[in-house]
Amino acid sequence: METVVSGIRPTGNLHLGNYFGALRNFISMQNEHNCYFFIADYHSLTTHPTPHDLHGNVRQILVEYLAAGLDPEKSTLYIQSDVPEVVELYLFLNMNAYIGELERCTSFKDKIRQQPENVNSGLLTYPTLMAADILIHRATKVPVGKDQEQHLEMTRTFGNRFNRLYNVDYFPEPQAFNFGNELVKIPGLNGSGKMGKSEGEGNAIYLADEPEAIRKKVMKAVTDAGPTEPNQAKPEAIQNIFQLMKVVSAPETLAFFDEQYNTCQIRYGDMKKQLAQDMIAFTAPFYERIKEISSNEEYISKVARMGKEKAQESAAKTIRDVREIIGFKRF
Repeated sequence: METVVSGIRPTGNLHLGNYFGALRNFISMQNEHNCYFFIADYHSLTTHPTPHDLHGNVRQILVEYLAAGLDPEKSTLYIQSDVPEVVELYLFLNMNAYIGELERCTSFKDKIRQQPENVNSGLLTYPTLMAADILIHRATKVPVGKDQEQHLEMTRTFGNRFNRLYNVDYFPEPQAFNFGNELVKIPGLNGSGKMGKSEGEGNAIYLADEPEAIRKKVMKAVTDAGPTEPNQAKPEAIQNIFQLMKVVSAPETLAFFDEQYNTCQIRYGDMKKQLAQDMIAFTAPFYERIKEISSNEEYISKVARMGKEKAQESAAKTIRDVREIIGFKRF
């Protein structure tokens, strides 16, 4: 089986975009691949979270991973900071990562613009830490979005550079995992762009949202005055509402409102009421499972310990090999 690695930063609750864009595919992948899914708490330190927030967010993501259907018996679910070997490999890779190539990284340039008062070295070396996350398990496949493709290319660069420097064929070249037509992009509720945490609380539907919170968010979703002629092209904000309905509602429900739109009879209030009802029904199993798992501290701790042991076993072997390749042999 091929080894797959993917991680998510603990910066807030998981939303429908996370589920359809990644988690749903992870759940099927864990049956066919050797999967390592981690919570990237080291990465979150670039924004200086408080200890309370960091611990709480890590715990919440772990709970929501489990509630969404990731199985700790089938895949390795772990917390990044539970595997110190990642930091050691990060150090080794940084020794052969050059300032120029790191400064040219698109994500670093974006962060400089977004947070000019906090341009720390963790942001600069983000690609080498990501490379360490992947190469520590010698992964061959990595599920990434468009915004992460450059980082994956840099991972290949760092791995190949290590191989050339020490004249070995040790690190494989990880490739992007291609989901093909299974990849679904989920729009937000604010009329443009994708669903995400950075666009404000009302833009995303979270797996942990209470029913009334979902209803309020959906009813506030951006719409317009309605079509003025039959079969009129849908503006982006309206297309987004239909896309959300497509993933959570019955096909006949979507067809009904599509017909209403094309015949200029659409009532967005009715459509949003139906969408809210269908979203509540879709997220209900996740919501209930999150509450159930959250109350079971013993189970959460057991999953974290089991993931730590499995991840460390893989990571420790890589570090032993890398130290020997570099020349750190014990006398």
